[in-house]
Amino acid sequence: MPRKHLPLSETHIMGADTREIRVTAQDCPALALHHIAHVGVACAVAPYEMVRMDLSGTYLLSCSAGAGQIFLDGRWQACREGWACLAPPHALLAFHADKGAPWEFSWVRYLQPPDQKPLISSSSPALAKFDPAPLRAAVQGLHAEIQSQLAPATVSHWVEILHTYVLRFARPWHTDDRLGHLWEFVSTRLSEPWSLERLAQRCHLSTEHLRRLCRKELGRSPMHQVIFLRMQLAARLLSTTTDKIETIAGAVGYENPFVFSTTFKKWVGWRPSDYRARKP
Repeated sequence: MPRKHLPLSETHIMGADTREIRVTAQDCPALALHHIAHVGVACAVAPYEMVRMDLSGTYLLSCSAGAGQIFLDGRWQACREGWACLAPPHALLAFHADKGAPWEFSWVRYLQPPDQKPLISSSSPALAKFDPAPLRAAVQGLHAEIQSQLAPATVSHWVEILHTYVLRFARPWHTDDRLGHLWEFVSTRLSEPWSLERLAQRCHLSTEHLRRLCRKELGRSPMHQVIFLRMQLAARLLSTTTDKIETIAGAVGYENPFVFSTTFKKWVGWRPSDYRARKP
């Protein structure tokens, strides 16, 4: 069941019965060419639990069997077989295995170079359907090649394949053009007062149709997507400017700095002032 009590703190609990294979950029320099820190496959058994208060880069988790709970977008959600979640850099991400059946998943964790844009765009899903088999096979294939060291030239091919699968999820070709254009437009005007009705009017859809499309393509409601974009911009401004928090609140659409601070802590895991203080 989802955990209801916050605050979360940095946690790494494997559990005695959890099994995983992992390949890091230290083991495989080809991963570093795509800024991938590590990849792996896990069969997680309670009390398996991970909490990352400030992700170093984009993180994809793809479930191939069972189910676990993930904390993303400020709330706990179930991640079941045939689904994947995508977390942006510098987000709060937590996940744990429920008691009972093992939770099997693959993951790819990136590092975020300061001079490059994240893999995630304004149209990337947070939680959506995803065929787990190809990514899992690519990670297992890469791990086997690293272990055997029989054909080093094939390593780069496995890395290219798994990176391609991540890109397919992060930048889905099937996303409705109206949604893509809508979120590109909204992302440049986050200080404006967006409502569900105004969003629907902008892309010439009914509010219910827009809600269904967003749930299907992004795993979020339209207004949750607005909050997500606002929190991403706020985190960037806190890290790269010396603007006052009140100024940043206004820049991302919050007239009340207290409401902004409360929302930021719920989604990112830190108060804005604490988040800024942690950055070099």
